[in-house]
Amino acid sequence: MKAKIVITPKKAVLDPQGKTVQSALEHMGYTGVAGVHVGKYIEIDLAPGTDREAARQALDTACHRFLSNPVIEDYKLEIAD
Repeated sequence: MKAKIVITPKKAVLDPQGKTVQSALEHMGYTGVAGVHVGKYIEIDLAPGTDREAARQALDTACHRFLSNPVIEDYKLEIAD
């Protein structure tokens, strides 16, 4: 199993990297880009036999405590086979 975590800035938070990427895309001729948000992607390999729900709870705590900053970031956690 793998845990897949996507961390992105909250919509209300200024995202300078996202603005820079959006500006670069516009300068390269890409049209119709309404917004860009730059975040982090973390993939964690889980040991065979790991309990899915226990892993979800532990990783949810880890995401909230140190993998993301809950004041300015949102995260999505997925456990995949």
